[in-house]
Amino acid sequence: MDLERIRNLAERVVVSEGLELAAVEWAGAPGQGVLRIIIDRPQGAVSHRDCESVSQQVGTLLDVEELVPGRYVLEVASPGLDRKLYSPADFERFRGRRVKVRLKHRVAELPGRRFQAELAGLAEGVVSFVVEGVTVRVPYEDIAQVNLLVEL
Repeated sequence: MDLERIRNLAERVVVSEGLELAAVEWAGAPGQGVLRIIIDRPQGAVSHRDCESVSQQVGTLLDVEELVPGRYVLEVASPGLDRKLYSPADFERFRGRRVKVRLKHRVAELPGRRFQAELAGLAEGVVSFVVEGVTVRVPYEDIAQVNLLVEL
């Protein structure tokens, strides 16, 4: 299965709906799994109608193009309030927000691989976080996952 072709197809549909494509993910074994398409709205929230419209259009195109062999379930969803940051652009878009971070391995300045911080941005392949008033810089490739913290 060619996830890059699927991503390109999904992106065309998503952009035509005035949305952004955050991610395309496959979960499961070949021939039987879940194709997950995460969509976002630059300003505002993703609606149920947005997900439904993208799902119908992408599903039809995937079937016509036969890009997913075997059986699969297509899920189209918003990233949610505690969204994962998927791309380098997300690290700039959410600058100043509180995040939950998981690193691939320990960094000397931190007590462990998991921590909460304020996202200070991304520059030249290095992500800056403010942890308890101290700025810590971590190479982008050393980050396993970053999620926004829900602020109530």
